[in-house]
Amino acid sequence: MDLRIFTEPQQGATYEDQLRLARTAEDCGYSAFFRSDHFLAMGRDGRPGPTDSWVTLGALARETSTIRLGTLVTSVTFRHPGLLAVSVAQVDQMSGGRVELGLGAGWFAEEHAAYGIPFPDAPRRFDQLEDALGVVTGMWRTPAGQRFEYRGRTLSVTDSPALPKPVQDPYPPIIIGGGGRRRTPQLAARFADEFNMAFPTVEDTVRQYARVDEACREVGRDPGAILRSVALVACVGRDEAEVRRRADAIGRDVEELRDNGLAGTPAEVVERIGHWREQTGAERLYLQMLDLSDLAHTELVAAEVVPQL
Repeated sequence: MDLRIFTEPQQGATYEDQLRLARTAEDCGYSAFFRSDHFLAMGRDGRPGPTDSWVTLGALARETSTIRLGTLVTSVTFRHPGLLAVSVAQVDQMSGGRVELGLGAGWFAEEHAAYGIPFPDAPRRFDQLEDALGVVTGMWRTPAGQRFEYRGRTLSVTDSPALPKPVQDPYPPIIIGGGGRRRTPQLAARFADEFNMAFPTVEDTVRQYARVDEACREVGRDPGAILRSVALVACVGRDEAEVRRRADAIGRDVEELRDNGLAGTPAEVVERIGHWREQTGAERLYLQMLDLSDLAHTELVAAEVVPQL
């Protein structure tokens, strides 16, 4: 089971906070440091305010050396697909080929209103997502020296030099996720290297993975070509007192976290991860670390959970 660190900086974190955690995660041997792509806090004051995900990842690309970097997930409403392709390719170059792109349709209407970002209805956003996936992967796949053209439901690209190119061949891994029953699995079957379920139940995860399998078969793709992952809140302590202290620090109830996340002592969490693996077949876990200042939390999981997996 591959474990990655996943953060929500919009809840209240500076770039320096993210850098410290990314370096800690790298030193501890985690495979990746991922962050959300949001511009408004949920349920907290969110000070000092949002940090842009791709600006942050570009900086982290130069201040780390081995850990992979990405978004879970960038909203298609935030960036024009052609410019997103440029940004991600550039960060991939800056990192030496360590970037992954999570891309989704977006859902948080209030953050769009707070920053003047258009927020179409869900069908239109999924049209935008389909076009964005087509444009980004198409630009990256176009051989250097050739031109790229695209005509979709929401945009067209004409006579594009399709530059710059990412380091990774054919391009950085694409992560798609969510619980949509029809278009989400269809888009995953066409474009995804990884399919993620964020904060789900085991039962919902099993059902959605099955939909992705079926969508793959419908387009003649091997379902096994798509890696399956889950994102869950982590709250691990050496004893019950430490678990409760960490839960209090993020404003969550311990028993709720035991039911819906990865909470408890290292032994409890190892058992819980085993349950997820056996029931869903997930191969990768994103550990949502909500208190970015608690570096010891990340170190504890690396020292006492990872060796038992």
